[in-house]
This record gives sequence, structure tokens and C-alpha cells, in this order.
Amino acid sequence: MGRRSLGVALAFVLGLAGSASAQTTLRVVNHSDLKILDPVWTTAYIVRNHGYMIYDTLFALDGNLEIKPQMVDKWTTSADKLTWTFTLRDGLEFHDGTPVTSEDVIPSLKRWAVRDPLGQALFSKVGELKAVDAKTFQIVLKAPTGIMLQALGKPSGNAFIMPKKVAETDAAKQIEDYTGSGPFIFVKNEWKPGEKTVYVRNPKYKPRPEPASGLAGGKIAKVDRVEWVAIPDQQTATNALIKGEIDMIETPQHDLLKMMEASPDLKLLTLNKWGNQYIFRFNQLHPPFDNPKVRQALLYAFNQKDFLDGVIGDERYYKVCKAMFMCETPYATTKGFEDKFESNVVKARELLKEGGYDGKPVVLMHSTDLQILANLAPVAKQLMERAGMKVDMQSMDWTTVVSRRARKDAPDKGGWNVFLTSSAAVDIVDPLANTYINAVGENAWFGWPKDDELLKLRAAFADETDEPKRKALAEAMQVRVSENPTHAFVGQWLVPAAMSKKLTGALESPVTIFWNIEKK
Repeated sequence: MGRRSLGVALAFVLGLAGSASAQTTLRVVNHSDLKILDPVWTTAYIVRNHGYMIYDTLFALDGNLEIKPQMVDKWTTSADKLTWTFTLRDGLEFHDGTPVTSEDVIPSLKRWAVRDPLGQALFSKVGELKAVDAKTFQIVLKAPTGIMLQALGKPSGNAFIMPKKVAETDAAKQIEDYTGSGPFIFVKNEWKPGEKTVYVRNPKYKPRPEPASGLAGGKIAKVDRVEWVAIPDQQTATNALIKGEIDMIETPQHDLLKMMEASPDLKLLTLNKWGNQYIFRFNQLHPPFDNPKVRQALLYAFNQKDFLDGVIGDERYYKVCKAMFMCETPYATTKGFEDKFESNVVKARELLKEGGYDGKPVVLMHSTDLQILANLAPVAKQLMERAGMKVDMQSMDWTTVVSRRARKDAPDKGGWNVFLTSSAAVDIVDPLANTYINAVGENAWFGWPKDDELLKLRAAFADETDEPKRKALAEAMQVRVSENPTHAFVGQWLVPAAMSKKLTGALESPVTIFWNIEKK
């Protein structure tokens, strides 16, 4: 079937949007404003969340973090474990009415694998992708691997399936066509960055028959329209929620939670019970952080409690943890970090001297508009200066950070040296999904670390099936990072979502999702 024109699809969407005033509308203030629309081009969580609204995935994690089929109906593996054959389920359509086929899946996977660390690990073993028929495709491996479903079902940096003509866009460039096949349709003509983003229910979406669970199961849109409203001031957003002008705040400010708890019309729900980890990222392309001694110095200069108190403040919602793969997880260990994150200024200064730090100011990008990040950079600046570094903290909104961190220019030419971010636990606990330790150089996540020894450990982990040996390899990776740092992890935290009691059906998930929610 040939693809219908985008104009037809747009007219259909606008028709839905135009009648939305008589329909159920869910208004949400998210953790960030949406200004980028390509969930492959960036790993920013707001863009990932946008991806889940309008696209679908082959596999997904359920509420127990188990991998379940999503767009896939069934799959088989050959006796030699080299040929994986997947069949798509019936009734999958893109928003423009054309069917989802194998010819769409294959370029979508290829584009995703260029940028995603787990995709890169998987595709290092892929010999061929081929379409068997419209609904069946094969992934033929050069060597067996145990990470196939893990890669295809990862919650962030996802292999979203896009139309062939869109998926063939160079992975280094952003897409310009946002036709998906998910439970909601993006209304581009109502998208106003800094004001709101609008989605309408996809009336032709065919959900799976199972109950919704996490990112898996039947994705049933139970509201007709979702508006992501940009209200950067948290006090203003809280007042709007209490007055009923909005329905939900995804990540409310911790010091405002007591005000929300006091309101009889609101409830707090911890939807991401697995929590998050704060990350301090080095740019290894330029001095001084091209030297491992200088990077090590900050592992000694920092302490996690200062960061956590600076942003969270409430000990009910944070944890000091020296485990790179997070505490209370299968690969949790403090090995290599026992003496770090203790604000050891003497040791930090000694390492700066050994690393040849020359006193030149380092550019620290400071995100000002996300309350969950805003106070991190000032804390980092204070601890870095205490250790003897000069810091040029440059303030900007998060979207600017996301754009600028992709630049490889020298810091004094528009680039950067360091910045802070946060990642959900599910993207941290798995050594293969953890993007921060994928030290492949030019194709690594922003910061571009290169460490062949760390790569060998990750490759061995991917091939290993014995769990005690995997734990030993995970520990060896952590020790290696303590010696040749890719990043610093500066504390664990979580936050409940705040919402009107008129809402029901919100699902526990590592990603904030909006299907299954009903509004009375």
C-alpha cells in the first residue's frame, strides 16, 4: 500500500483537535518543556516520553521490569542461536493509515543502533537484517548473544519504530516527520515550545489484549486529549494544581510536597519506585578532563550529601550510595569507591597537581529551569573550587544544555567541560544499558570517553551467562571507572507525582506514561 499524503493525516488530526473542547483533556506539567522531537537524536527524558506517546516498540518492560512483546506477536530462535525470526502482530498502523511492516522495522533498528550503547553492543554481533514478508523479519547474528530482547525492550534510548522514509534519516540529523503508530497523535500545529504540547487519542490504535503493566500490555488512551503545559515556576504550578487548573505535576519540588499533602483534592503517587541517580559528566576531548588524574580528583572532592541536600533536602526521598549500579540492586558494590565522595580536599588537590591542572577555568553548564537539577551545578562549583579548580559556571535552560552538550568544540569556542544530569534507575543498574560507561570514543554518549579495557569488560559481560561471573565483571567495571573515570555518580533520589484525585489508573513505570489514566 502506498503512503497517503501527510496532509490527509494532518487534516485528520486537526479535526480531532478542533473538537477536543467537548472531550476529556488531561493537563500536565512535566519535568521539562519539549523543544526537540526526535527520541533517537537525544536521550533527554522529555523527548523519550514524547516518543512513548506517539511511537511503539517491539518489546517493552512491564511493571515487574520483565521484558514482554509489544509490537511483536511471536518470535523464534534457530538451533544455533544465530537467526532470530520475529512476526509483527495484526492491526498495526501508522497514524496516516498505512500498515507497519518489516520494511519500517529494519531501518528503524539500524538508525537506533547507531546512537544507543546497547544497540551498538547488539549490532556488533549482527550480520544481517532482512524482511521475510510484510509482517516477518529476521536478525541474523555473527555470534550468539544473550542481549537481544534486553536491547529491543530497553526503556530509554528506545528502538521506536518509525515509517521507513523517516527511519532512513541520518542518525546525526533530527527527523522532521512525526508520524508514529502509538496510542496518541502529536498535534504539531498546536505545539508551542515554552507554552504547551498537545496530543490527541489515536482512535485506530489496536492495543494488546493483556492489561496495561508498566510500558507493556494494552496501551489504552482513556482521555481524548493530553496537554503538556509549560509552567517553569514550581510554586505557580503547585497553585494551579490545587485550583484544578492542571491535573498533574510529574516531578514536583520536594519542598512543596507538604503543601500538596495538605490539600484534600490531591494525592501523591510514587510511580517510579526504582528511583534515579544524579550524574556529573566529564568531557574527555579537551583539557583538563582528558587527564584521568584530574577526573579522579573530583571523585575525592565531591560528597553526595551536599548534592542531595542542595536539591532534595528531605531524607525520605534520597540515599547516599557509593555503588555505581545503584544500591540494593543485583550488581551493587562499593568496590573502588570506598574512599571516594568524602570531600577529601587534600587528596583532590594532590591529584590535580599530578594531572597537570594549570588553573584555567573549566566550563560548567548550569541548568536553571529544571528544579530537580538547578541546584546541582552551584554545589559542584563550590566543591570544585574548594579543591583548587577555577570554575566558569554558565547558566542556561535545560534544552540549551541538551543542544550544547552535543558540541565537540573547545570550551572557549562554544563547547563545555562538565555538566550534571539525572538518569532513572532502570537505565543505570544494567552494565550494558548504562550509557555512561560505554567508552567507545567518538560514538560514546556526550563526553566521549575512550577506554578499551572497560569495553572488553562490557563485551565479556554481554557474552557471559553465569550470573556470579557477571557480578564479578560488573565489579571489575566499577573498579575500572574508579581508576579511569567516565563520570561521577552523586546520589540516588526519587519523587512522587502529584495529581488530582479525579485521576485514576496511573501506572507504576520507570517512564511517565499517560495511557490507562482516566479523569472523572
